[in-house]
Amino acid sequence: MPSRTEITDQLTIALAQLNPIMGDIAGNTEMARTARAEAAAGGADLIVFPELFLSGYPPEDLVLKPSFLAALRTATEELAADTADGGPGMLLGVPWSEAEKPHNTAVVLDGGEITAIRHKVHLPNYGVFDEHRVFTPGPMPGPVSFRGV
Repeated sequence: MPSRTEITDQLTIALAQLNPIMGDIAGNTEMARTARAEAAAGGADLIVFPELFLSGYPPEDLVLKPSFLAALRTATEELAADTADGGPGMLLGVPWSEAEKPHNTAVVLDGGEITAIRHKVHLPNYGVFDEHRVFTPGPMPGPVSFRGV
């Protein structure tokens, strides 16, 4: 039987319908680990988390704090390292900073690494949504390959 991290033509995807707590990076990280373990027990190849899961939603002004973004990056790298075990990869929503500009980002974690980073392009700016104030839109992203699919 092939390892779960080998190229495949079929994926089993688990959806993490969870309610993270805004600002609780450690708690949200543990919630992600628990959900990943449950997905692994169910035979999933990939577990998909909600937008901005790791920070909690909406993070608002927290993403303007460099220490908060640094802690999110560290937690993301730790979760990426967890995927070296051959279990499910993770598609995780997280605020991400590049060149001191925060982005609303989806990262793919697999094989112990961050294998893809895609920034949200169209940021809402109406009603309760004020993403233009705290996030920088990303470029139009290309496709993401996950285990050959």
